[in-house]
Amino acid sequence: MAELYLGIEIGGTKQQIAVCDKNGQIVRMESERVVLVSGASDIRAWIEKTIDKLLDEFPGVKAIGVGFGGPLESVTGKCIMSLQVHGWENFELKTWLEKKYPFPVTVVNDTVAGGYAELKLGSGRNSAKFFYTNIGTGIGGSLFSCGKTWDGIGFGGAYLGNTYVADWTSEENGAVTRIETICSGVQIEKRLRKAGYVPEDSMLIGLCGGNTEKIDCRMLKKAAECNDAFALDELDRIGHTFGMGVANVVTLLGVDTVSIGGGVANLGDLILEPIRKYAEKYVFISGKGRFKVVQCTLMDDNVPVGAALYARDGFDTI
Repeated sequence: MAELYLGIEIGGTKQQIAVCDKNGQIVRMESERVVLVSGASDIRAWIEKTIDKLLDEFPGVKAIGVGFGGPLESVTGKCIMSLQVHGWENFELKTWLEKKYPFPVTVVNDTVAGGYAELKLGSGRNSAKFFYTNIGTGIGGSLFSCGKTWDGIGFGGAYLGNTYVADWTSEENGAVTRIETICSGVQIEKRLRKAGYVPEDSMLIGLCGGNTEKIDCRMLKKAAECNDAFALDELDRIGHTFGMGVANVVTLLGVDTVSIGGGVANLGDLILEPIRKYAEKYVFISGKGRFKVVQCTLMDDNVPVGAALYARDGFDTI
């Protein structure tokens, strides 16, 4: 019987469960944008139903791994909270799963899981000091040194998106905000949809049919690919802020590779090039020319795959 592992992604927008073999290759993937009527309980109901279905079909499962979208207590697998979905506050996720299923369970932050998949199978394979971050519904971060996970003070992740930068979206002199509130996909779209933010001569107005409340990041990409001046300037502003964050990571931690995933990373070089430009501009001399910023390899699969790999390997931390 094949040796299999379940990898669960619990996100703010999308939920996924992968059945992976011992090499981290996906055998089956189940994905769902769960309608949230009651919040986290809706996600838990979907997880339970989906796991039961998968276990009937794949009896070779040995362990379960989870990548949870929010801060958590690594030792116990208890969720502190989700910034996107209510109902996860102080929820004993590891205990809940272990009571339902006869397998060992490993629970980590979702960006940590994504980073682990990239470390083992993707963009971080040749990196000694690897940092992975995502630009999606939120912005996370994870750090790996010599193949081991950095767990800090034990609450999962290296939360790049929750560090502070100058707030160019505010009219207040000297205002600061979290990187996430400027650069996450949700916040980018919220800003673009604000009345009067996108100029009338921008291609984006035509792409949304004159209804700015419909603008999304896919339209921003299309406009930028057509050399729309506003779209290119907006991506440069986003890259400026995110590039500062990357420069700080490299300066503080001496990483050699920064990999970026999440939905906004699908913009490719349109967002990666300004991030690279400003990261190189602001990094301390010790890091100049000594690091690279790359797009992740496994893209939307890296969180469930990484969770499955942690189920296989255990959570080996620095």
